[in-house]
Amino acid sequence: MSELILSSLCKNYAKAEAVKDLDLEIRDGEFLVLIGPSGCGKTTTLRMIAGLEPVTSGDIYMGGKRINDVPAKDRDMAMVFQDYALYPHMSVFDNIAFGLKMRGTPKTEIAKRVGGCAEMLGITELLRRKPHALSGGERQRVALGRAIVRQPKVFLFDEPLSNLDAALRLQMREELLQLHKELNTTFVYVTHDQIEAMTMADSIVIMDKGVVQQRGTPDEVYSSPVNRFTALFIGNPQMNILPCMLAMENGALYCYLGPDKLRIPEETGRELLKKYAVGRPLLMGARPEHIRVLAADEGFSARIHHRENTGADSYLYLTPENSEQKIVARTESGKAYTNGLVIGVMPDWERLNFFDAQTGTLL
Repeated sequence: MSELILSSLCKNYAKAEAVKDLDLEIRDGEFLVLIGPSGCGKTTTLRMIAGLEPVTSGDIYMGGKRINDVPAKDRDMAMVFQDYALYPHMSVFDNIAFGLKMRGTPKTEIAKRVGGCAEMLGITELLRRKPHALSGGERQRVALGRAIVRQPKVFLFDEPLSNLDAALRLQMREELLQLHKELNTTFVYVTHDQIEAMTMADSIVIMDKGVVQQRGTPDEVYSSPVNRFTALFIGNPQMNILPCMLAMENGALYCYLGPDKLRIPEETGRELLKKYAVGRPLLMGARPEHIRVLAADEGFSARIHHRENTGADSYLYLTPENSEQKIVARTESGKAYTNGLVIGVMPDWERLNFFDAQTGTLL
């Protein structure tokens, strides 16, 4: 069993708390991604799991066994680092085989396991080369091979694709997913790249300042962020966060966005009133794809100050006519939107999130 349980895990450096009371269960065979801004504690957490950083307090269990005091070499885990950490004077074969040799594995078994691993990764023809003769993607495969050949219960990845170009990252993401499927073991993966997190993870853990902010599937953290931080962190461009207030006037529900007043459809209004109090300051969260672009005399008016064409889509960076608030709306490419043009926009009421204006928590 390769299930991992982190219980009240803490890591302090002098007076700085890198990780605070972290409780996390990682299921056997799960592909879990830790993500967050620099300094959030994700890599520190990974290194504590690996045994490369001592735990200040709390416990780490693997397969039901407490492993706090188990040396890194005996934890039956393999770690893939950002910089690959290959031995430059050794061939690819010897780099992959190094860990097995240190454990006294018979030569015939080493040859069999290295050969099988190289075939899986498509690097058989590279086994006699030195790292300096390899491309970035080839070095990454060698680093993966060195981890795979040990047949560990848990794989740990510390931003392994960050040194690769965009096309190669895409290819390596696909290969890592296939590798996870074939090995059917636990992957714990640290990244700052939300595309990697959203495309590969079974479960995403978002951290900030040493604290877990949210855990969920990619769809859950994108569609239902639990607070303002996760709403802004996941998604590119970011979610629009707009100060607003609900008001009841003549039996109809309205939403005030600064000086603009928008009538909310009746059915949607009934659902909103089950969750949100009239007159309470709120923050409206709307993804760019949930801001509808209309004619200038519909919704509320906004002026385009920048248009970003990404191919299939365009992102319109807008400023409401009566506000300094910035809004981003996604629309189809090819439409004649020019800088300075005034258009109408309207939120998709059924796809919004509302957050407490003071605490930033989802209501």
